[in-house]
Amino acid sequence: MQKLLLLGDEAIAQGALDAGITGVYAYPGTPSTEVTEYIQHSKLAKEKGIHCTWSANEKTAMEEAIGVSYTGRRALVCMKHVGLNVAADPFTNSAVTGANGGLVYLIADDPSMHSSQDEQDSRYYARFAQIPCLEPSNQQEAYDMIRYAFDLSEKLHTPVLFRVTTRMAHSRSGVELREARGQNEIKLDPNPKRFILLPANARVLYRELLAKQKDFEACALNDGFNRYEDGSDKSLGIIACGIGYNYLMENYANGKCPHPVLKISQYPIPRASVKKMMDECGKVLVVEEGYPIYEELIRGYLDESGKILGRLDGTLPRDGELNPNLLAAALGMPKTCGEPIPDVVVARPPSLCNGCPHADSYLALNEAMKDFGKGHVFADIGCYTLGALPPYNAIYSTVDMGASITMAKGAVDSGFSPAVAVIGDSTFTHSGMTGLLDAVNDETPITVMILDNSTTGMTGGQDSAAFGKIESICMGLGVEKEHIRVIKPLKNHHDENVQVIKEEIAYQGVSVIIPRRECIQTAARHAKEAARAKAAAEKK
Repeated sequence: MQKLLLLGDEAIAQGALDAGITGVYAYPGTPSTEVTEYIQHSKLAKEKGIHCTWSANEKTAMEEAIGVSYTGRRALVCMKHVGLNVAADPFTNSAVTGANGGLVYLIADDPSMHSSQDEQDSRYYARFAQIPCLEPSNQQEAYDMIRYAFDLSEKLHTPVLFRVTTRMAHSRSGVELREARGQNEIKLDPNPKRFILLPANARVLYRELLAKQKDFEACALNDGFNRYEDGSDKSLGIIACGIGYNYLMENYANGKCPHPVLKISQYPIPRASVKKMMDECGKVLVVEEGYPIYEELIRGYLDESGKILGRLDGTLPRDGELNPNLLAAALGMPKTCGEPIPDVVVARPPSLCNGCPHADSYLALNEAMKDFGKGHVFADIGCYTLGALPPYNAIYSTVDMGASITMAKGAVDSGFSPAVAVIGDSTFTHSGMTGLLDAVNDETPITVMILDNSTTGMTGGQDSAAFGKIESICMGLGVEKEHIRVIKPLKNHHDENVQVIKEEIAYQGVSVIIPRRECIQTAARHAKEAARAKAAAEKK
């Protein structure tokens, strides 16, 4: 069989392709982005006609995938952990409808907040919705497990949450591929009420979901991704979840831990295996990346002795990523890897790229706002969030995608004005449009700056759903045409741009300013592509 060196994200993508998906639906967000990009660049995906364009946001992505499952075909949904908050409504309701074709939600968590606002653990969502959750411990398992996830989804007629973390998503390993299988034929669910959540139907379907719980746990116990590895030293037992199992094994050169180990990669956790360890071992260390969710559960329904160790008692740190050294310390062993960072390496904060259009937008905005004092500019999630840092110090909020417009509106509602919202073009169509509609409906005097760099820049330059549509969208939402102003964020337009911003801030209604210039990174990429195309044409 073919063997490839793949990122964890790429292994999942290849596994989904080989599992016979019909579509992947996603909104880009680190560390999940590479899954969709891999499929977009896949020759196999093109040959099979697999849908693989970006959705406007995570909610629409999930609903589109549910539509694929409705037809009996398989769909993969990809997003980062905070994106699941955006998709929470269809996520929890799809647990009640169940799945027809295989439906898998790939959620990438970000312990240590490498590129995120929080360390949210998506396994809580799986528990909340009461659906199975899978968490691979290495790249090969990620590849094999995604195929199993689709099978499990179809076997038990349920969506499946597939959780990875940053280190799993962005590290590489050899992966042996299996034979690819074809897509499902279209076949509707024999229950015509399956996807109609009227209360009378929903009550019946919810009871079905509750009845499936014993089947979910039986699969977790018997299907092979969880296993109990016995050990001779029963003074300590170790429950290692997902990539935590890899971190544990890196401390043993021969890959053999002297203590009993319960490897968990499928939830709900197998209670029988946990009880066996609790009965046989003096103490139990719980190793899980993220929140101490299963440590808390085990304490709750099995631990009467106080012998559970983990993140809650300080044996492992309560926040941040795990690593082999932290496991070594917890086991009373010396550090196993890593050298101290030399003093010559100085931490450097992130910054806008040289030539970034957002820099000129912020310089103009700062000058226009200088007479009003601090705190009047609300921003959003994207490259432009770096406007909070020196030398700009231009923005005063970043909470979640789309919140800039709604927070600015709320500030004005409270009597605080003027208020300016700064949002990117892709974020605007992701979750900013509804906030703008609220402002229009209430005739709230806010100024919205939609920084249009014609791409989803922060996550690598994916296509923006807003491209070529922003003015039309704003007019459609009710913004007056004469108060939709397009400016060019360049230094030689600075004075003109400052004047436009001042005029629209003074306007006692909803106004939109669109600083428009392509992202410097994608512009450079497009220039290279054009040069290559020209050179190829000249050769002919």
